[in-house]
Amino acid sequence: MSLSPFHLAIPVDDLEAAERFYGGTMGCAQGRRSDRWIDFNFFGHQLVVHFAPEERRAAATSHVDGKQVPVKHFGVVLAADAWQALADRLKRAGVVFIIEPGVRFAGEPGEQRTFFLCDPAGNALEFKSFTDPGQLFAVG
Repeated sequence: MSLSPFHLAIPVDDLEAAERFYGGTMGCAQGRRSDRWIDFNFFGHQLVVHFAPEERRAAATSHVDGKQVPVKHFGVVLAADAWQALADRLKRAGVVFIIEPGVRFAGEPGEQRTFFLCDPAGNALEFKSFTDPGQLFAVG
């Protein structure tokens, strides 16, 4: 199976805050823009933030490997060096993590490094890097 870029649209309640976060803090290149939405190159994928403050709400969580993981979240799987560089960049920027960078499922199929954070609108994001990239869809 070959992977191809995805398109994801998410609600935000402040376009300028989203622009600072995704364009500045995350380092994502900005694409097209209107007064209601902005496109970003989110690690090779198209992320569109739409001004929709009425969509903002608290996220439910689910217990995964000893942590409370936001059920509604999105993110990307990165190579180990890119994952570490992003984690370091975000730490330097003073980003508050929901789940700090660390290893999940240690010694099990699908072992991965992961972290979670929220954008300024409260959208939860996860970034992963698999110890063995061939284990992306491993069954435990």
